[in-house]
Amino acid sequence: MDVLEKLTILTDAAKYDAACTSSGGTRGSKKGYIGNTSSSVAGCCHSFSADGRCVTLLKVLMTNCCVYDCKYCVNRRSNDTRRATFTPEELADLTINFYRRNYIEGLFLSSGVLRNPDYTTERMIRALRILRETYRFNGYIHAKAIPGTSPELVEQLGLLADRLSVNIELPSEAGLRTLAPDKSKQAILAPMRQIQTRNQQNKEELVKYRHAPKFAPAGQSTQLIVGATPDSDLHILRLTQGLYDKYRLKRVFYSAYVPVVEHALLPAKDVKPPLLREHRLYQADWLLRFYGFRAEELLDNHHPDFDPRVDPKCSWALNHLDFFPVEVNTADYEALLRVPGIGITSARRILTARRTGRLHLEDLRRMGVVMKRAQYFLTASGKMPNGLRFTPDSLLRGLIAAEQPLLPQQEMVQLSLFDSAGA
Repeated sequence: MDVLEKLTILTDAAKYDAACTSSGGTRGSKKGYIGNTSSSVAGCCHSFSADGRCVTLLKVLMTNCCVYDCKYCVNRRSNDTRRATFTPEELADLTINFYRRNYIEGLFLSSGVLRNPDYTTERMIRALRILRETYRFNGYIHAKAIPGTSPELVEQLGLLADRLSVNIELPSEAGLRTLAPDKSKQAILAPMRQIQTRNQQNKEELVKYRHAPKFAPAGQSTQLIVGATPDSDLHILRLTQGLYDKYRLKRVFYSAYVPVVEHALLPAKDVKPPLLREHRLYQADWLLRFYGFRAEELLDNHHPDFDPRVDPKCSWALNHLDFFPVEVNTADYEALLRVPGIGITSARRILTARRTGRLHLEDLRRMGVVMKRAQYFLTASGKMPNGLRFTPDSLLRGLIAAEQPLLPQQEMVQLSLFDSAGA
């Protein structure tokens, strides 16, 4: 099998891994080296696949051979699929030639488990070492730390990569036992804990010694599969909150489960991926990271899943109407961020503008406030838009109408002679 055939197989096998957006790393130009991670705002060249996922180029597996038999995975050992494995030299040569042709700015490297986690990680380290030391590649590298890998190898991997990630994949321990019996919660969390601790130590080292080697300077991330197990949005969001609090993750990625294999414990292959649910979880994740919300505020045991018709911030506002309206001339930054239609940038603009005079409704739109949502939840100089009247029910309908154009529209289907018009 030649390198092009391997590339075709292993890039296709890597497409279900969503945790591949750019890192925000700041590896600048370095004398005698080629490449950097600051040639664009995002820090790394990325593209978008047909289903809307963010895909970093070159995104590839070291191998799709795997000793594990995870029921949801297309690369599981019991699945009948074409297998391929790069040698470290082939992968390094392919990456550097893609870079020189300006196809890519970085590498996203994951892998199936060949023999065992340590053997697989050793091959990944060898490939990255050739890139860094032989080819003197200074661009962005994101590498997957395989659960169960020895701490010594995770250390070596972190010194070669800009970002590391350990995929949790299934949100609950029960799901792991059922669908991925070869994996364990402890095997996943141990390298995450090591990366977090080592990253903090490295920051302290760099304060004392400017030329100390950097360990995964862009931090770590993980991925959760949504829809393969019956876990609720509340369970997923609580797990996400814990990961941000305890392990200081940069990102948690959510991947709507795409049915690619038939199994009694999984959704049937004709079930569509829950892309809207994935979208709502990303919106809620943004509220956790930048808006000061907590998982328990957004959902509870009585409402464990998001209303797909409105975004999570609007959903929270509908359940806390006693908090509103917020007066934009006096509210603090945290209160402004709770208003649907006001984002981080527009909240800061409001704080800056009101130092020089009182704000009126017509000023807010110019500051980036989305008035289709915000008009129900704020006042400016004590006033709401003229003639605006609503009840909780009409408010919900108004927010749904504002959200509808932003959502994927139902696919148009040609009716047959035997279909009824209202079907």
